[in-house]
Amino acid sequence: MSAKKSLQLKRAFAHIFLIIASVFFLAPFIWMVSTSLKPLAQVFTFPPEWIPRPFMWSNYVDALTYIPFFTYLKNTLIITGFSTLGVVLTSPLVAYSFAKLQWKGKKSLFMITIAVMMIPGQVTMIPLFLLFDKLNWIGTSLPLIVPAFFGVPFYIFLLRQFFMGLPNELKDAARIDGASEFRIYAQIMLPLAKSAVLAVGLFQFMASWTDFMGPLLYLTNPESYTLSLGLQQFQSQKGTEWGLMMAVSTIMTAPIIILFFFLQKTFIQGITFSGIKG
Repeated sequence: MSAKKSLQLKRAFAHIFLIIASVFFLAPFIWMVSTSLKPLAQVFTFPPEWIPRPFMWSNYVDALTYIPFFTYLKNTLIITGFSTLGVVLTSPLVAYSFAKLQWKGKKSLFMITIAVMMIPGQVTMIPLFLLFDKLNWIGTSLPLIVPAFFGVPFYIFLLRQFFMGLPNELKDAARIDGASEFRIYAQIMLPLAKSAVLAVGLFQFMASWTDFMGPLLYLTNPESYTLSLGLQQFQSQKGTEWGLMMAVSTIMTAPIIILFFFLQKTFIQGITFSGIKG
């Protein structure tokens, strides 16, 4: 067998394996969508029926009207949008400083940043709550937004790896032409790191969109609840209405899937380059 045919055979087996694996990964999502359109009597039938009979589109209408969905959606979009903006603005700036600038104490501070990544969130939960309580931020969305504007250790580490892979000659040539350090970062280095920054933004969007513990701790007014709290509220009051609950879950999951579908190429490039550079 020639090397070319052997390579083609390996690629064929790889594609077959990935297709089979994708079916297993897609099955829960397809089942969720299917259940969201079923009448209650069909949900627990055995053997399972994947195609609803009839299609209960009213499940979505009932689910959206049972809770103040659009109020929760607005709150979620505000928190998710601003926290993602904060991460995209600050984390690349800090990462560039760690990767390309020379300043006293850089290595020590970077080691502290890495150490912070290893601290479980449960350890800092109470101290952070007490801090935000002293600032009178409890009951507002500020605890869910403001910390993102001070950088996230994991994103800083990820972006630092990317910036370290960029050639220093670009920065040196720009400095010879009289460019300031911030201009070098904003007009040369940051555009080259676009894929990595978008990957970090997508990470933060998903984390903020699906966050349950943060809103549960800091949001006390039902008018400021997010979709994750709304889903939990729906589950506690309508837990037996599986069609309605799956309808709400589908609506919550859809934006993330759509966003990833349109940005998957950039997302994969950002993760790949960040992982192999440096």
